[in-house]
Amino acid sequence: MGENTSGVFVPLVTVVGFHHARGPEVETWFGAPEGSDPAVENEWSLLPFMALSDGAHASTEDFSYFTLLRPARGSTPATSLFGISCTRQMDASQLLTRPADVTRSTVQKAVVVIANSPQQFGMLRERLSVVTTAWFAQREFTDTEILRRFQESLREESEREDVHEDEREGYLGMSLRELVKEFRWQTLVLFKCCLLQPKMLFFGSRCERLCMMQFSLISLIPGLIRNLQDCADPELDNYVRNLEKPTSLRTSDRNSLLNYMGLPLQIFGKGSLFGPYTPLQQLDLLADYGTKSYIVGSTNSLLLQQKDRYSDILINLDEDTINITSSSLRSALSLSAADRRWIDFITQAVNDTWDESNPGRPKTMGYVGSEEFIRLQFEEYLLSLISAVKCHNYIVNNAQNPRAVLPHIESDPAYDFGMDWIDAWSKSENYHIWEKFTDSHLFDIVEPKHPCAGSLTIDDVQRRIAEQVKEFHLDERFAVGREVIGRNLQAGREKASTVFNKLYADMEALRESQRRKHEEAKREAEANGQPASPAHDQNGARQTVTSKAGAYIGSWGAWMGEKRKAGWGRTVSTNSLKKEKDSAPSTPVRVSSEKPATAVTPATSIDTVRPSTQESYQENIFDAEANSQSKRTSRTDVAEVHADHAVPLTFHQVVDELPVKTQPQAPHDAAPIPEPTAESEPATETALEPSVSATRDSEPASHTGWTADSTPIIGTERDTKSAEDVAEAVAEAVKAAATSPVSPW
Repeated sequence: MGENTSGVFVPLVTVVGFHHARGPEVETWFGAPEGSDPAVENEWSLLPFMALSDGAHASTEDFSYFTLLRPARGSTPATSLFGISCTRQMDASQLLTRPADVTRSTVQKAVVVIANSPQQFGMLRERLSVVTTAWFAQREFTDTEILRRFQESLREESEREDVHEDEREGYLGMSLRELVKEFRWQTLVLFKCCLLQPKMLFFGSRCERLCMMQFSLISLIPGLIRNLQDCADPELDNYVRNLEKPTSLRTSDRNSLLNYMGLPLQIFGKGSLFGPYTPLQQLDLLADYGTKSYIVGSTNSLLLQQKDRYSDILINLDEDTINITSSSLRSALSLSAADRRWIDFITQAVNDTWDESNPGRPKTMGYVGSEEFIRLQFEEYLLSLISAVKCHNYIVNNAQNPRAVLPHIESDPAYDFGMDWIDAWSKSENYHIWEKFTDSHLFDIVEPKHPCAGSLTIDDVQRRIAEQVKEFHLDERFAVGREVIGRNLQAGREKASTVFNKLYADMEALRESQRRKHEEAKREAEANGQPASPAHDQNGARQTVTSKAGAYIGSWGAWMGEKRKAGWGRTVSTNSLKKEKDSAPSTPVRVSSEKPATAVTPATSIDTVRPSTQESYQENIFDAEANSQSKRTSRTDVAEVHADHAVPLTFHQVVDELPVKTQPQAPHDAAPIPEPTAESEPATETALEPSVSATRDSEPASHTGWTADSTPIIGTERDTKSAEDVAEAVAEAVKAAATSPVSPW
């Protein structure tokens, strides 16, 4: 079945159609012996469901990629076969002759090619698309001559292939640039996840894109595309049985180097499965106990509801998201600083050379950012990784041997790849195969160093921030936001302008109406011979108040000038007071409850108690804070005032030195203050802190006292007449201001 005389497998071509009652089914075979059915002979009962994927009816043309198990037959061991199908549909009314079994409005069929290797799937896909389109263009499905000739051409090509054809790696159609563009730094996460052999589930509504993403991912492991003979079933392990440990190396030969380093890492072996497109009918195989790991894809959203059961990591291609359900796998896949620097460099190269019209080719037509560039970068990374792991194992195994020190290696290079990942990889099946069939000194062939070894730098941070900005599409969001804000500001500006214009017009109309009313009222009053209303003479009333206030301030200034000429309110420095106190005997003040017969003149020497830390005491009648502070000050020193030491002061300083005496004002409901006696002198002094003695009338005329509830009055007889004049002037001004009809405006 499907073999020529030399034992080489000959590609098969088949047609799968969708029947309205029986569902998808195989209609005919090309390349198989007449009268045989390869689907029955090889137990390919799921072939129709693999060829016609779920959701294929939603597009005019779609492709599906899948794997099939070819059982052992005679001396031929069991192996894996690979299928690619092209699905198309057309309106049933366009058929030249409509068969009786065509009851639906559309006809859906798939042309399938089954080969022994997926290496040439890129070119095969293009040829299959042309053949299927031509067959549908005939509008007559009974004519299958074009399909028969297509299978014959495939057989002739397989017979002409020589032994070197297997060494070729065809990557046509496997776009690594699209993979890096969509997943960015997570591309490295997926690559390292493959090597750990978990259960990876890809989901996407487009079957072709779903399958090619998986092929692109596994193609990053050098040589794996040529060695997928065990991927169709978890029971296959032919690769390991035929594997031998290499004993020679030709460094000039790339394939010899990769073989000596243990590549490809066989991630599809015993207990593993690879199904680019896996229908729901194959879920039993995924849930089987013998299936330990797999990489599969599905277009059915029912698997998303059971992702915890069928996957350790879910890659949703429709949303470009990666969901890791296993906590241990999540910690192992955390990238190190060197890993992020390395994959960010590749991502930047792809983004800088991205061409929307042709995503598979750099717009610069250069090497950087191309498919080959990305593939060789991953090859270098993988070689450095396995070399660093070998070095790590050597250091651990020879930790107590001083002769086994590696002088050219400063520290363990495996830490740059993430020790959590290396610990997880050491438990995988492909690691045990690699460790068994490779030399322990691979680090002597390839330098055991990460391609981007080193700690995190500012360039890494800037590059990562730039990638995150692109990932969140902030420029697009800000552009939309700026447009919306601009429109809102313009609308708000127009509304505000309209409101202000209307308000200004209303104010002007109101002012104009008031002015007319005032003018009419004034003319009526003049016509009747009556004086104008006080409300209409606001300026005159304001001028009257202003003139009275100015007269009051002028009289106050004249009165203060007379007091200055009389020698009142002069300050004396502390040094001069001290000198005169030393030269002339001081007369202490006698505290008495009797009022003095005559007032003391300013020239009389007086001893006043002041605090020792305060050089002078000046009380400002306009400063409430200074007054409150002066309440708490105990006057314990004696100040002597002499007329011949007086110095003229400014106006506010003269007012500060105004001699006043306080007259406590008790609240209305407070008890009257009792008259102090000789026995109550200490208590009275404590209660009246600012006072010099218990009796305020016994104070010298030059002393100033002030409390919060006191009212300053003139303290000497010669000031009585002037004080009465000032009080009378103040009363007249207040009375005139109160009786003047002033408009509230």
